[in-house]
Amino acid sequence: MEEKVKIKSIGQVTHDVKQFVTEKPSGYSYTPGHATEVSINKEDWKDEKRPFTFTSLADADELEFTIKIYPDHDGVTEQLGKLKSGDELIIRDTWGAIEYKGPGYIIAGGAGITPYIAILRELNKKNKLDGNHLIFSNKTDKDIILKDELDRMLGDNATYVVTDQEDTKYTKAYLDEDFLKKEIKDFDSQFYVCGPPEMTEAISDILKKLGANPDSVQLDDQ
Repeated sequence: MEEKVKIKSIGQVTHDVKQFVTEKPSGYSYTPGHATEVSINKEDWKDEKRPFTFTSLADADELEFTIKIYPDHDGVTEQLGKLKSGDELIIRDTWGAIEYKGPGYIIAGGAGITPYIAILRELNKKNKLDGNHLIFSNKTDKDIILKDELDRMLGDNATYVVTDQEDTKYTKAYLDEDFLKKEIKDFDSQFYVCGPPEMTEAISDILKKLGANPDSVQLDDQ
């Protein structure tokens, strides 16, 4: 299945993250946390497919994608960064590695937050956010995606970790064993982990070592 959708608006979220709002095809549905293969409806780019997660609520009239732009990669996100309202994307069937199975710890690195945005928005809408904790790691303060909204939804249950900025306003740390041991109060929880592949693998190993049930650890690479 392929559907062409027109871009209705493009917003700047951080210095290198944009939010694309597009038309939503009739009958198109997805589960919060799921993604689709996206390409740009322009010659030379139609078949260059990349997976992006929906950040809109499932019942919204439009689709929204929150995408990190890599201008030096000479690839799809660089081209996405040049698009304007009225340009078209091609979307396909939906799929996903992450599914919400109850309250727990969401551990995200950088753009790895994107699969959880729709999940958190959905839980917030239903007043079911209780018991969820976010641990969100970024290189610098300015890299934190949708921080104001995350704060509104999670309050003190959002912990921001910064790795590469000495004068950060947040917690200067790495998501290593010592940090996770101190931060996580209940290893019988559900765990949702998404970020670069090496990060998700390392955190998965640490969680299991610290007593998490492997069946309760969901992983997704960005």
